[in-house]
Amino acid sequence: MASNRRIGAEDSETRTALLDATEQLMLEDGYAAVSSRRIARKAGLKPQLVHYYFRTMDDLFLAAFRRRAEEGLERQTKAIGSAQPLRALWALSDDSRGTALTMEFAALANHRKSIRSEIARYGELFRTRQTAVLTEVMEENGIDTELFPPVMVMVAITGVSQILVMEDALGMTAGHAETRDVVERCLGQLEKATGAAGRRKGAGDGSTVSPGRRIAKASTR
Repeated sequence: MASNRRIGAEDSETRTALLDATEQLMLEDGYAAVSSRRIARKAGLKPQLVHYYFRTMDDLFLAAFRRRAEEGLERQTKAIGSAQPLRALWALSDDSRGTALTMEFAALANHRKSIRSEIARYGELFRTRQTAVLTEVMEENGIDTELFPPVMVMVAITGVSQILVMEDALGMTAGHAETRDVVERCLGQLEKATGAAGRRKGAGDGSTVSPGRRIAKASTR
């Protein structure tokens, strides 16, 4: 159970080192291998410091997850505001290290309720923002969003990226290059068509704004 009381400065270098060590252990040996002693040894610190900064292991795992989730939101915001938001979002989901860490947290969530609710909260936020970009691109290209709901397409893309990362970790690569090529070509064609439509719409005033930039601008208001 997570504690409401936090001790130790949040911007402390020691705290950061403990979170870094937690991540490394999760990626190298899995969440089940994470213990206060192993974290301290990995960080080169005394075991007592783990509990000085994090009263419980749930507090530690939550802090590690939230740190990366917030960084992920910042990266997503940049991707949405880019000239090619769909391919930028795909590149984020196809990041092996980030996806592998997320999957470790998901496995951990099966045993820790506080982690599960936090993953769900951030996951819904990520998907809502991604779906907003995809919806606008699909509508501008005349794709039937009732027949092909954007949120379903987003779930499929996320699922594909997770499978690729999971199989990569197992040493399986058959079909991976072809799958990535198809996804990137489809997203590229969508964005190329949308860019052309945007230029036509902006021909009257000489302006062109990508769907991602419109959505990113709206989300900051």
